[in-house]
Amino acid sequence: MQHVEDNGAPSPQQAEGLLESAVRYAEERHWDVHPGTWLIEDDGPLRCSCGEPHCPRPGAHPVEDDWVNRATGAPAAIRRLWTELPRASVLMPAGRTFDVLDVPEVAGCLALARMERMDIPLGPVCSTPDRRLQFFVLPGASAKVPDLLRRLGWMPGSVDLACRGDGEYVVAPPSRTVTGGALWARRPTSSNRWLPEAEELIGPLAYACAREAAATRNR
Repeated sequence: MQHVEDNGAPSPQQAEGLLESAVRYAEERHWDVHPGTWLIEDDGPLRCSCGEPHCPRPGAHPVEDDWVNRATGAPAAIRRLWTELPRASVLMPAGRTFDVLDVPEVAGCLALARMERMDIPLGPVCSTPDRRLQFFVLPGASAKVPDLLRRLGWMPGSVDLACRGDGEYVVAPPSRTVTGGALWARRPTSSNRWLPEAEELIGPLAYACAREAAATRNR
């Protein structure tokens, strides 16, 4: 386990929100979770609990190197972990019960509005602190996305669309980083329990990314 600094206790509301959210993701969605680092707030600038002065992802990376194998969906284990680390952010490994299609926020909002008008089935959508939208899809998408983009006429890397799968993780609400908090643009509910295939979303998302990139170049 990496060194983790503790500096002050969280408010009861903050601690309860993180713990309750982590348990709810496991119980209601069968998503595995793992505790991440958190922000240290004192008289100086915000810093990561890992203790690294130049941490590249303050408040948003696992507390253990072996997080892939130690992430759990057992509510009792989750309660124990967040009782020990009440301020820990909530991380969810991709590639197990979901992958995510990750796009810029503006393009994602355009695509989301279009897909809702078209009644395309959607899963949860997370808004990240670094201004991205993450669309939850069935696992296995990361292996298919490059070919799907080629079929649509885009080379992988030509549009700002990434797929997060095995070995990667999502920073789940209500976790906070130095750039803000993770939020649900579309919350996990009983109505979106069944996730779509990447094929169903890739066209509107890629088109919106290409359109927004062209608009940015012309400004």
